[in-house]
Amino acid sequence: MDFSKVILMTDLDGTLLTDSKEILPEDMSAIRRFRAEGGIFTMATGRGYSMAKPVAQRLELDVPAVIFNGAAVYDFNKDKFLWHSEIGAHARDYVNMLIERFSDIAIEVLCEEKVYVPSINEIERKHLALERVQPVRCAVSEIPDGGWLKVLIAYPPEQMQQVIDFVEANCKEKAHWVRSEAHYFEMLPVGVNKGSGFEQLLRILGKEQLFTVGVGDYNNDLELIKQAKLGAAVGSAQEAVKEAADIVLCDNNSGAMAELISYIERL
Repeated sequence: MDFSKVILMTDLDGTLLTDSKEILPEDMSAIRRFRAEGGIFTMATGRGYSMAKPVAQRLELDVPAVIFNGAAVYDFNKDKFLWHSEIGAHARDYVNMLIERFSDIAIEVLCEEKVYVPSINEIERKHLALERVQPVRCAVSEIPDGGWLKVLIAYPPEQMQQVIDFVEANCKEKAHWVRSEAHYFEMLPVGVNKGSGFEQLLRILGKEQLFTVGVGDYNNDLELIKQAKLGAAVGSAQEAVKEAADIVLCDNNSGAMAELISYIERL
């Protein structure tokens, strides 16, 4: 297939990035070749602005990306939000309820360029240190109104079902919830996911006619994979993601992006 007819959107963690958060040289080489031959390459990530920016720079992104698990389209070249969707005021009530019920829970409230952390645990400390993010530590009441694009919950995987059950019973109205990793559960605006974010990006670019490719590994990638004309899952993906995909690649530590780009070329 002619790469100039293709737009490829990839998840980052667990998909493009290795377990050590690196981009393999063979994957980077394939991405550069794909773009040099006219392909549009970008990313759809659950990361917010501050955590996504270093990866965007490593990728030398030349088009906007989907961040906050679909809640925003951001142009890293112009340092500008092109579109975003906010969670309503009820999100503050849900966060307070969760902190009251689970004293050892960690909460991140992600706004456009700031990360507020009103409750922290060891999982969250490691997460912030790994991504080199300096959060604003404050009470929930001190987080500004409006501009809440995503709320991330960090909790031990073996106990996360308790949080999910509580959310199902008390915090479902006017919010979309998704598990993005074994130890992460996220609140997003209603109707927002990576698939809807991809639609917004295509609209903004005026590229709805292109052959779309989406690749991921976890539950929060399902809509992206199902919506794309070619949906791909890495070999290390969850079974539900593999089942939804048109093609299953090698794992994220073995050059999955290079394999995918070679596959597209042969179509």
